[in-house]
Amino acid sequence: MDLFVLGKIVKTHGLRGCLKVLSFLESQNILDGLDFVYLESSSGQKSRHKIKKLNPSGKFFFLELNGVDNVEAAQALVGSQLLFPRDLLEVLPEDEYYWQDIIGLDAYTTEGRHLGRIESIFPTGSNDVYVCRGDDGEILIPAIADAIVRIDLDGRRMTVKLLEGL
Repeated sequence: MDLFVLGKIVKTHGLRGCLKVLSFLESQNILDGLDFVYLESSSGQKSRHKIKKLNPSGKFFFLELNGVDNVEAAQALVGSQLLFPRDLLEVLPEDEYYWQDIIGLDAYTTEGRHLGRIESIFPTGSNDVYVCRGDDGEILIPAIADAIVRIDLDGRRMTVKLLEGL
């Protein structure tokens, strides 16, 4: 099953097993009607959990899971990633991508020079910026049509045109 990361448990909330989750979602709408999630521990172990209650709150959401009824049980889950089946995601329009799909791509110039791997993405308001790290250090690539020539998810490759100053 192909799973998609939707957030990370950052701490407990209260004494009854509530979890505070940092959301990686641009829109919290995907959380509406979600009945279960998978948790992935730092060791890579995955487990499925039924959602008892979920309340979005800005960049975070508060989550209660069946069977997690006290702060000790909740504390054991801190640091885990929350995942859900990818087929629950809505299909994006052409030339739009989920961050998780972009992170890890190898970036190449239009001339074929390997720049490195996309390590992270940060929003700037007007457009996202891809952080690429390679042998020459860190390169910031704006996620705009003038800079991104092609994204090949199957080939795990991004072709970029380096703009003046990059």
